[in-house]
Amino acid sequence: MLGAGAAGTPAVLLLWIAFGVNLLVWSLIGLLRLGDEAIHRVRGGGGAPARHRASVRRTDAARERVLVGTGGGTHRGQHVFATGGEAGVAGEWPGTDGRAAAAAAHQTISLAVVIPAHNEEPVIDGAIKSALRLFNRWDIYVVSDSSRDATADIAAETGVNVLELLTNRGKAGAIEAVIQEFDLTENYDGVVILDADTVLDENYVKGARRQLADPTVAAVAGFVVAEWKPQERSVVGRLISAYRDRLYWLLQYLIRFGQTWRFTSATFIVPGFASVYRSSVLKQLEINPKGLVIEDFNMTFEVHHKRLGRISMRPDTKAYSQDPFSLGDYTSQVRRWSLGFWQTVRRHGIWPSLFWFALFFYILEVVFVALALIATALVGLFVLLPMLTGSAVLGIDWYADSYATVTAVLPLSAIAVGLFVPDYILTCVIATVRRRPSYLFYGLFFLPVRLLDSWLTLRTIPQAWTARSDGRWKSPTRKALNS
Repeated sequence: MLGAGAAGTPAVLLLWIAFGVNLLVWSLIGLLRLGDEAIHRVRGGGGAPARHRASVRRTDAARERVLVGTGGGTHRGQHVFATGGEAGVAGEWPGTDGRAAAAAAHQTISLAVVIPAHNEEPVIDGAIKSALRLFNRWDIYVVSDSSRDATADIAAETGVNVLELLTNRGKAGAIEAVIQEFDLTENYDGVVILDADTVLDENYVKGARRQLADPTVAAVAGFVVAEWKPQERSVVGRLISAYRDRLYWLLQYLIRFGQTWRFTSATFIVPGFASVYRSSVLKQLEINPKGLVIEDFNMTFEVHHKRLGRISMRPDTKAYSQDPFSLGDYTSQVRRWSLGFWQTVRRHGIWPSLFWFALFFYILEVVFVALALIATALVGLFVLLPMLTGSAVLGIDWYADSYATVTAVLPLSAIAVGLFVPDYILTCVIATVRRRPSYLFYGLFFLPVRLLDSWLTLRTIPQAWTARSDGRWKSPTRKALNS
């Protein structure tokens, strides 16, 4: 039995691999946050009003370093600057309580939408249509990062602002270019950054504005929901989507919800798929430093390092993301994310703060759990060899001795039960919450995906000091979005 005798210590180790201390601690803090917010609502607390500019200005000339296009029939190759209507003038703040002020702030906070895209022809139209349900077309800015397909043309046909870069700069470079070209941080109170495969929930803007109404909030992290369209995916694609849905649910409800409490603000990432930054904060960020493969970890660390405000996240800013369809694309994406995290840790170093205190224990657990998971899986394979070879390997003296020692402490049944059962219990919970019984089948194969994640996490640590990254990216295979 797992809990008896010498197996007690391995049992604790296996439970740690399955659940982790961070999950427990931040879940408890999340419960404290729920209680705090309930009390705050009863007392009638509201967000403070945000500043609002009377109108949105537009620059009136194209710069030579970029190619700018606009909708209404403009074709690639024309140097035309996109223009749009003026935003409404904000009224005076009513002399009422905090709730009235917060309500007014929701309506008057102006937001620009930036969609960086590189060869995103299959999905760019769906992402723009999703944004058009919530924003005026002149507030949406697509930047095509030297796309070789029809990304820019499709975007221009929708009537939104389009900036086409002649040289590939990477996602961070594209975001930086469009913000500078259209002077977005001077013209808007906040900037929404969306991936080209993102579909926004109908309440996204309302939720983002509600959170930005609090002047202490520097950025709003989008609440990611994995797109679930099993009829459009292979078995492997459905496995990846189900695995990601479970991962997102656990990370956001049980970890990031606690990390983004107003008394903690210790989350490590504002996901780049759907995030909002206050313009006054965005001006102070180095969006595109050299040597990083992705931008979102760095931008989040910058907010914390420069003490620009807190990160907010609530489930009312949902957005839907399209996960990879193949194992190859999944591996490339996870490697890129892991490398970007370690590169960011390397770049910013250590500074005294609650953020780094939490980050230290997160890194410690991530590394040791990854090592323990892979080591335990290898031990399981070692113990399984006699069954696979008809006990032939037991004729080798050193193997027989090692086998006897290992199985005395950690028999195969303990490894199988200890690794699989706790992990599968999490899957059963998510399958129930999400009302998707098919997860019970796909969950049987989540452990190998976790092993792959662990390997990529460990493999990219030394690469953060050796790999040269310029931020240019290749998106996974996409399928048309239904916004």
